[in-house]
Formats: sequence, structure tokens, C-alpha cells
Amino acid sequence: MRILVIEDEVQLADAVSEILKRNKYFVDTVYDGADGLDYALTGVYDCILLDVMLPKMNGFEVLSNLRKEKISTAVIMLTAKSEVEDKITGLDGGADDYITKPFNTSELLARIRATTRRKGEFVDDNCISFGNLKLMKNSCSIAYGENDIKLSLKEFQIMELLISNPHRILPKERIIEKIWGYESDVEYNNIEVYISFLRKKLSTMCSDIQIKTARGIGYSLEKVGA
Repeated sequence: MRILVIEDEVQLADAVSEILKRNKYFVDTVYDGADGLDYALTGVYDCILLDVMLPKMNGFEVLSNLRKEKISTAVIMLTAKSEVEDKITGLDGGADDYITKPFNTSELLARIRATTRRKGEFVDDNCISFGNLKLMKNSCSIAYGENDIKLSLKEFQIMELLISNPHRILPKERIIEKIWGYESDVEYNNIEVYISFLRKKLSTMCSDIQIKTARGIGYSLEKVGA
């Protein structure tokens, strides 16, 4: 899952980003509203943490522009303000949740899970699965039957994207945007290398789940014989 943090307090933004990365989220961080809107309009994010008091464009304006452009990404407003009027403004403007600074890290993570769950994302604290194949966040590994294998961070991130979208062909461009960021200059052969690693690990476990190639397009996760 990719999260965009739009927060002008650099230390707070970087601290939140680090916490999210440790919890296996993909994170991009920007420090003003104008840049935040540009990033958010790409539509590649699953959740946006949006501060209210921002330079160049405040959070309410960013939110308004997103909803006008039909971007339905989950938005959690972050602010030092606790007045009821501000909460009403944010929620009426299309925010999905609202949390007041300073906030508890565990609460923020719980709100992200709850908000994305309401948006239809499959969210689990530790494990997601497809068929008998399981992906464990805490141990950064995949398991099939009695076998389990450790994954590198990029392998884990690609498998999480595939296993969250079973039977769906994910274009290579989409994989790059989700995992490396939409401004990345990563080439397609980087993805091909990691896909090769993952295929070897699935084969080692004798898994009936395979990564199929849609030639010239991308990859999908399929069950053999299904």
C-alpha cells in the first residue's frame, strides 16, 4: 500500500514516514500543498495524510481540488487544531477521517487500516493470502503449506501488490509507480529481475500459485489449473 504524507513540519513528516516504512508501507513525503496536490492527482496512492496548515495551498484546498478531479483516495486530515468547525470543514469537504496533533502512532496506524478498509482495500495487521499462499508482514516472508521463505523488501512489496490484486494484470508502469514512486527512473528490467527471484522462490516451495506474464503489458498472480 502506498501512502502520501503532506506535512510542512519536516521533522514530523519524516518521523511519520519512517514509522510507516517500518510497517511495510510505501511512502512519499512532500512539504507544501501545491506539491502535495501534484503528487495526489496521480491517483497512485491508497491513503493520503494531509495537514491543514500548509504553505502555498492549505489542506482544505488540496482536498477540494482532489475531489473535484474525482480522485477518491482515502484522506486523513492532520492538524493541530481541534475546533469542531475545522473537523466539519474537512469531513464535509470529502475527508475520510480527522486526527489532531499530537497523535499516538498506534492510533494513526489503526486509522489508516480502518480508513482504507472502508475504501475497499484488503488490510490485515500481518498476513494476506491468495489460495494457500500467505504473505507475512512481520517476518517479511511467504509461506506455502509447511514451507516459508524470507523475501527482500522489494520482493515483499511486489508480492504484496500482486497478492492484493489476484487475477488482475498489473502493468509494469503501475508496479513502478506503486513501489518506486511515479517520478522514478527505474527501468522495466529491474522489475523483471525481482519477478524472476519471486518465481524461483514460489517454485522452491512447490506452490500452485504462479506469476504469469502478459507479454508487453505486465504480470498477474494466478492459481495453476484454476
